[in-house]
Amino acid sequence: MRFAISAVVAAACVVLSVTSSHARGPYGSITIGNWQGGAYTDDNSGNFTHCAAGASYQSGIYFLVLIDARGNWRLGFSHQGWRLTAGESFPMTLTFDGEQPFNVYGRPLGAQLVAVDMPLNSSLINQFRKARTMSAFAEGQLFQFNLNQTAQLLPALVTCVESVRKNGLANAGEFAVAPPKQAAAPSTAAPAQPSAAPPKQAKPVNKTGTGFVVSGNGHIVTNNHVISGCDEINGNLGGEAPIKLRLVSSDETNDLALLQAPSPFKEVATIREYSVQTGDGVIAIGYPYHGLLTSDFTVTTGIVSSMSGMFNDTRFLQISAAVQPGNSGGPLLDFTGALVGVVSGKLDAIKVAQATGNIPENINFAIKTGALKDFLDNSAVAYRATTQRDPNKETAEIAKAARGYTLLISCTASESARAKKAAR
Repeated sequence: MRFAISAVVAAACVVLSVTSSHARGPYGSITIGNWQGGAYTDDNSGNFTHCAAGASYQSGIYFLVLIDARGNWRLGFSHQGWRLTAGESFPMTLTFDGEQPFNVYGRPLGAQLVAVDMPLNSSLINQFRKARTMSAFAEGQLFQFNLNQTAQLLPALVTCVESVRKNGLANAGEFAVAPPKQAAAPSTAAPAQPSAAPPKQAKPVNKTGTGFVVSGNGHIVTNNHVISGCDEINGNLGGEAPIKLRLVSSDETNDLALLQAPSPFKEVATIREYSVQTGDGVIAIGYPYHGLLTSDFTVTTGIVSSMSGMFNDTRFLQISAAVQPGNSGGPLLDFTGALVGVVSGKLDAIKVAQATGNIPENINFAIKTGALKDFLDNSAVAYRATTQRDPNKETAEIAKAARGYTLLISCTASESARAKKAAR
């Protein structure tokens, strides 16, 4: 997904400074791969203020690089799902190519935007310029960025500022300069070479996850990332033969997907209508590492650790119940057996340890039922819900009931499709 140029303007005008709420542009253009931008002016005075370019990443983050008219550098990170409080700075760790991390502060400039200053006397700029990858760790969340094009991007931004200072905005053009082509080597006689081998076909990649039944019409919910890129999707209850499922709808932003079986199931999950609280006990059910661990589902327990996910993203719960690859899309239940969330993933402990030197524990996430119900309502699916506060049950009793509506989801995706999804 590429953001339109108008999105670059909207982000750039806020990143520029807290007080500069309006910017106009872009004048000229910067186009380097997925990066787009140009020169901008203050909407009130018309004076040139900065040059900026941004790109969207698969994580949903819009990443912006900016240099103002005085030569000051700044990074910006924006995500539609964030719920930040302006003025409440928080520590961030930036790591380039897995080397020595930089401890900086993220400065929220709005509910969905964070700015990071890059002082001119810091080696941060040089590391950013030459790095191929960057990881950003903050508020318990880790993001990774491909920086293959920043070696061209930063000089283009400098050229943009220098050009506008010298020639004015009226003469603004394309500020990105294509790298020089290598001169062709003189031709020499050589023996005929065999024709190139035909391209290899993309390898199929088997993916597994978890899903659960949400309607009497055979509708099943899982995570979008579980089935993304798959041609054929199958599901099966424990001990039963797999059945082919069709994809009804998906929501990449909230990581939800709706599937449907050819016939209804006997059991359906019940969504809890009243709010869950921090400290409430929860049960995660799913099929982690299917084929490596048990073929049956696993059951883990824990608590709701926080009412929001990374960067205060209120669509998510943070939970301590252990989850692993394969748990994605599974039901998160309370101790009455009602559904309180959709398991979505865990923090990558190895990557966080590489970025920060510390190994995180028990930091896992689930999508709240509010987002789930909105998704089902938009898909015109009738679901079962309860406002009744039943007494707590034994974990074994809840797991036994969940066996009737929790499925192993499996599908095959091409390796090229996965690579394309992860390219940005």
